[in-house]
Amino acid sequence: MGRLGLGIAVGCAAASCAIAAVMVGRRVRSRKRWWRVVRALDEFEEAAATPVGRLRQVVDAMAVEMHAGLASEGGSKLKMLLTFVDNLPDGSENGIYYALHVGGTNFRILRIQLGGQRSILGHDVERKPIPQLLMTSTSEEFFDFIALSLKEFVEKGNDLQLAQVRGKDLGFTFSFPVKQTSVSSGTLIKWTKGFAIEDMVEKDVVQCLQEALSRRGLDMNVAALVNDSVGTLAVGHFLDKDTVAAVVIGTGTNACYLERADAVIKCQGLLTTSGGVVINMEWGNFWSSHLPRTSYDIDLDAESQNPNEQGFEKMISGMYLGDIVRRVIFRLSLESDIFGALSSKLSTRFNLSTPLMAAMHEDDSPDLKEVAKILEETLDIHDVPLKVRKIMVRICDVVTRRAARLVAAGIVGILKKTGRDGTGGITSGRVKGVKSGKMRRTVVAVEGGLYTSYTIFREYLNEAVAEILGEEIAPYVILKMMEDGSGIGAAMLAASNSARSVDTVQVL
Repeated sequence: MGRLGLGIAVGCAAASCAIAAVMVGRRVRSRKRWWRVVRALDEFEEAAATPVGRLRQVVDAMAVEMHAGLASEGGSKLKMLLTFVDNLPDGSENGIYYALHVGGTNFRILRIQLGGQRSILGHDVERKPIPQLLMTSTSEEFFDFIALSLKEFVEKGNDLQLAQVRGKDLGFTFSFPVKQTSVSSGTLIKWTKGFAIEDMVEKDVVQCLQEALSRRGLDMNVAALVNDSVGTLAVGHFLDKDTVAAVVIGTGTNACYLERADAVIKCQGLLTTSGGVVINMEWGNFWSSHLPRTSYDIDLDAESQNPNEQGFEKMISGMYLGDIVRRVIFRLSLESDIFGALSSKLSTRFNLSTPLMAAMHEDDSPDLKEVAKILEETLDIHDVPLKVRKIMVRICDVVTRRAARLVAAGIVGILKKTGRDGTGGITSGRVKGVKSGKMRRTVVAVEGGLYTSYTIFREYLNEAVAEILGEEIAPYVILKMMEDGSGIGAAMLAASNSARSVDTVQVL
């Protein structure tokens, strides 16, 4: 081989080595970036872990906070509000009842016909948007619109005319902060959700509605003012007498339960006909150092409109789960280029909704097509490899599993407070007079899209309740899916509180 040929050969070899070195270097850097992603994901999974030991600590903390909230005003993060509801529907109710649900830019009107023996013979519902101008108008204009809509709904009924609804009872679900003063009265504390009717604040919302009904010629009686969770408890108790608590877990979250009247220490002299009363926990504001809080939760809270409030809600409700997942993806995109160029959509708060997160989580296609589609259309992340799509599913699983298991801990906390978790509590969960100490059957009504529509969430929640309670107690606790507590439940409470001449709940 001549010198020229040798030189060419050496040059080619050197070039090949250089190319190989560059390729090896790229692979090494790629692996390092990938391992950074894996490490960050492992750290998140560890921080968000909910082993049964930790869940039992949350159970204990929930029960302690419930005690404190019942003992004094401001004594707990849990408000433990008196609802004045002591007479839940028992299935014997008969007749036709109406309900209004005002809770956002749309409201609903319902009519139900109850036939006794826990039967619902008929159910009609109409949804109507609230004109934006009325959201900042006057209380009279606002409630006149509501009353007129109810009148039109009644007139459209084939079997009922105005004369036939005279004296009919109405349930009113008003999903804004209200200080309840009786089962059928309460004053508005403040507006939320874009409403700003100034002359309504500190007014009795039931009185405003009642006056509007009179102006429109509707002789109807508002028999019950309720919130969503109390309505869910009402439906549950109507269908099953062993229902003692209710949880709503959708965009927001709340819980209520049936408490002994003498346990409400902050209301000294509380008397009820039944000896019990429904307590609205407002459990979204629960907090404990035992909750598995991550750096993503801390950042979400700091950037929210209500920092240091609603801490439990921000870890478990549909309003926030999708955004927690988005925050994890955003952090991983800073650690590595596995998502390609950084997308501005990925850095925008709440760009990934919880329904879309659930769709990714429940994608069972071999190549996770739905995951790829959502990443591309929602977050502007394109051409994501399959192994990265699998990471997305894993992130969704960590966030969902933690949320569902914390809800389960909250539910068992309520059972512990009322002595229905098998440990005794204040009142024994075992049937009195039975030598074997047989446990009482306990039903918890659960409503909201996360539970009713998100199968994996529901399965994780049910499994965690059984895991916390243990195999001896778990069979006696039943979680029952409910629908439309805010509507049907309000009408049922109107039925069970119908035509009362005296209050059955009094604070002396």
